[in-house]
Amino acid sequence: MNQVVPLPRQGLHEEVVHRLRLRIVEGEIAPGAKLNERELSESLQVSRTPLREAIKMLAAEGLVELLPNRGAVAAQLGRQDVIDAFEVIAGLEGMSGELAAARITDAELAEIRASHYEMLAAYTRRDLPAYYRLNAHIHQSINAAARNPVLAQTYRTVNARLQALRFRSNFDERKWGIAVQEHEQMVEKLAARDGAGLRALLVQHLEHKLDAVLDLMQQGQLQAKA
Repeated sequence: MNQVVPLPRQGLHEEVVHRLRLRIVEGEIAPGAKLNERELSESLQVSRTPLREAIKMLAAEGLVELLPNRGAVAAQLGRQDVIDAFEVIAGLEGMSGELAAARITDAELAEIRASHYEMLAAYTRRDLPAYYRLNAHIHQSINAAARNPVLAQTYRTVNARLQALRFRSNFDERKWGIAVQEHEQMVEKLAARDGAGLRALLVQHLEHKLDAVLDLMQQGQLQAKA
């Protein structure tokens, strides 16, 4: 188990949110599991006040559910919830890609390329946590390059609910490989300023993610909300 580093006073709230989010996204806290405040306070080495604030923020993001008489639990989506959310995020990512292709700067493109190469290195090591963080950064960078604040806010809201499922969509080795190939094509189309092509590719990419998640649900590797 990784050694817990005490949280610095400065930026304490943001750091608690970050660490708790990672535990949920990467499956250390399973979907539907109760968030035990005492255990989390001890493991994160923080008092319950910043922890409770972090839980509230993650509830606003959709990663946590606050249930009457049960406290906080890691969010768990039903099959139709997953289909509906991926349908929306696919449209948002497609729009982001089309706008980004027209508006991205050379510096932004260079940063995305650098993140892509780091992501490939993580994939080669089969380091899924590092891979996913870089992968998510690339998608967020494309969204930011679209330069549309309304689109950015809507994307963050919907995508927050899907982070844990997007992470798990790479559990299938073959489908993970396909996702990597699609990322190669994304960078190429972005560099070519091919907005229509990038939009279609991103929609396809998210449809493949949905298929991977639904397969995991069917195989019983992902618990679905009843």
